[in-house]
Amino acid sequence: MASVIDERQAEIAEEFAMFGDWMEKYEHIISLGKELDPLDPEDKVDENLIMGCQSRVWLAAKLGDNGQVVFTADSDAIITKGLAALMVRVLSDAPAADIASAKLSFLDEIGLHSHLSPTRSNGLQSMVKQMKLYGLAFTAGA
Repeated sequence: MASVIDERQAEIAEEFAMFGDWMEKYEHIISLGKELDPLDPEDKVDENLIMGCQSRVWLAAKLGDNGQVVFTADSDAIITKGLAALMVRVLSDAPAADIASAKLSFLDEIGLHSHLSPTRSNGLQSMVKQMKLYGLAFTAGA
């Protein structure tokens, strides 16, 4: 049975398949960032900064009432904020164990790794790593 994370990845892959070129895909990523819920000011702290990102990216994680991990994120760069929005969309409100073990195939399917600059790609990998660590931490805490 497909997990909620797999279903979300498939939705995003379909969404990106509708765009003809990378300029349209970048515009879509930017629009996703604009739709990202604002981060609570108390979460915009150094402890929530993702290391390895060229721009400033904050990522906060809380355990939801139903045991799901709820992610919130923000960035001072528009593309990065869109990438954060994509990751939140895929992994937020999913079980911690599923997040920790998620195979994020959509990143390659939509061509992100091959179209991002090396520094952005590294930043995205740092974001993914941090989200999976939160998944592990919440799994261990359960």
